[in-house]
Amino acid sequence: MHQLKSNKGSSRPNNQTVSSHRPACNGQAWLPLVQMIHSHVEKCGFFGDLFVPNSLIDSYSKCGSLGVKSAMKLFVAMDEKDIVSWNSMIGGLVKAGDLSSARKLFDEMPVRDMVSWNTILDGYAKAGEMNEAFELFHKMPGRNVISWSTMVSGYSKAGDMEMAKLLFDKMPVKNIVPWTIIISGFAEKGLVKEAAKLYDQMEVTGLRPDDGTLISILAACAESGSLGLGKRVHASIKRARFKCTINVSNALVDMYAKCGSIDNALSVFNGMYKRDLVTWNCMLQGLAMHGHGKQALELFSRMQQEGFKPDKVTLIGVLCACTHAGFVDEGLCYFNTMERDYGIVPHIEHYGCMIDLLGRGGRLKEAFRLVQNMPMQPNAVIWGTLLGACRLHNAVALAELVQDRLVTHEPSEPGNYSMLSNIFAAAGDWNSVANMRLQMKSTGVQKASGASSIELDNEVHEFTVFDKSHPNSDTIYQMIDKLGHDLKQVDYVLQIDY
Repeated sequence: MHQLKSNKGSSRPNNQTVSSHRPACNGQAWLPLVQMIHSHVEKCGFFGDLFVPNSLIDSYSKCGSLGVKSAMKLFVAMDEKDIVSWNSMIGGLVKAGDLSSARKLFDEMPVRDMVSWNTILDGYAKAGEMNEAFELFHKMPGRNVISWSTMVSGYSKAGDMEMAKLLFDKMPVKNIVPWTIIISGFAEKGLVKEAAKLYDQMEVTGLRPDDGTLISILAACAESGSLGLGKRVHASIKRARFKCTINVSNALVDMYAKCGSIDNALSVFNGMYKRDLVTWNCMLQGLAMHGHGKQALELFSRMQQEGFKPDKVTLIGVLCACTHAGFVDEGLCYFNTMERDYGIVPHIEHYGCMIDLLGRGGRLKEAFRLVQNMPMQPNAVIWGTLLGACRLHNAVALAELVQDRLVTHEPSEPGNYSMLSNIFAAAGDWNSVANMRLQMKSTGVQKASGASSIELDNEVHEFTVFDKSHPNSDTIYQMIDKLGHDLKQVDYVLQIDY
């Protein structure tokens, strides 16, 4: 139990005692403690010092939606309020996602400072309400780096990189934060040339990237598969002889692994003097994702030998490794003993891995039985994984059964209808194909075209079926036609081993 400690041996807590508990209270589980502190405050009569109720508002606001409601009750009941009271309450409402109440309070403020404006501006930007954010930004009596950075970040997350870059260029003063935001924004969208150019410009200005900058940009590279920019960042780290923290090294391992450059990921991994569990998980999942199942399991053994205890993320990587390598029995063994050997109760993600493992291995009845015996309700991902396995093995009867369950979770997901239609087609059941297509049409379901991407000359190119938007689309389709013709000439037959 948490207890209020007395101050300097006194028998009663004072206002300093109360305020000292404020930074520790974070998360819904802390709400009872904040309520207990509030009760002591009322009994001891500490409300005369405005710092105390302001601290309580801040603490309540960190305890989820129920905490914000309690904070609002306290705020309304306060006879005296200063600008900190208003800002703390607005910040709590913004954090809870109640932008309308936050804006109402903002409009009622007798006096506003830069914190007031930036708090409500940040709320609009994070909610993606950029029209409201821009209107507020335009009305601001003064703007600082935080205001400009918030707008650049909001437009970047909304995908409007043109507006983000326009605002970035107009910034009167830039520190490392807006540079990080704009570079990461372009990298996440696969606009590698623009991101690389900005990264070079940042270096020219003399700004030294910190851990946060490097981690953010590398994470963006990992997300978009921008290996070229990731390598450029790594090269600048080496060139500047930047002493990488374990978090930066982990970001490098993760970036290389997710971009498919396993050799580079292993090089960084093996060169690390110190590793944590995140390091091992990143490397293990990278190996698993790219089909190096045996190597991943060897790494898992090495990890345990070096004294690291696996967590639930580690076991997901292990099960994925078994899935991609086709180690069905090994995967079952790890799954069935993970609670006994590692103290990890299987989560829905582990069940998903097992459904995928059994499904790919053709053991569909076992996979379906496992879904039925799960201790939690199977979600759309679980049913979708099983439907994918049915398609792989043309299991028509089971696919229809799975589709019925899946429709209850995702009634308007076009991929599910399309997959079942393809299963019927593979089985030659054209009447069912026609019925499924009619059903899709009647419900207004339309499947979006799948997209593939490839990085070439520091630029990520995305392609969809029958896409003509690429400037070299004519040449690309000519090459595809030529490849198709050449394959026919050698009488190529596709072989798939299950």
